[in-house]
Amino acid sequence: QVQLVESGGGLVQAGGSLRLSCAASGRTFSTYCVGWFRQAPGKEREFVAAINRSGINTYYADSVKGRFTISRDNAKNTVYLQMNNLGPEDTAVYYCAASEDSYWRRAYYYRGSEYKYWGQGTQVTVSS
Repeated sequence: QVQLVESGGGLVQAGGSLRLSCAASGRTFSTYCVGWFRQAPGKEREFVAAINRSGINTYYADSVKGRFTISRDNAKNTVYLQMNNLGPEDTAVYYCAASEDSYWRRAYYYRGSEYKYWGQGTQVTVSS
């Protein structure tokens, strides 16, 4: 089992950048696949980005492709989400989620059901 703690959220002006971090407990974090999801007020949770255990394969929602970058540092048990050129539409609570590589199905990386463990979330607010 792994515990996830997100950080790095905040208030930023449109066009600005933020880097979110997802710190994980446990010594086997390198065997976990990780995703970022977000939920805006009154909307359903949506997929943002995902990364496989090695960091070689990354996946993005069309709405963030070219603006967001997911990466990981397994030595630090941390996954990052670099967010550039932010807009008001990116305002949401951002959640980090993870699953063991054996549980995660690459074909369904965008589904919340592929992730067993979830963090508490971090608020990102983008002002226009």
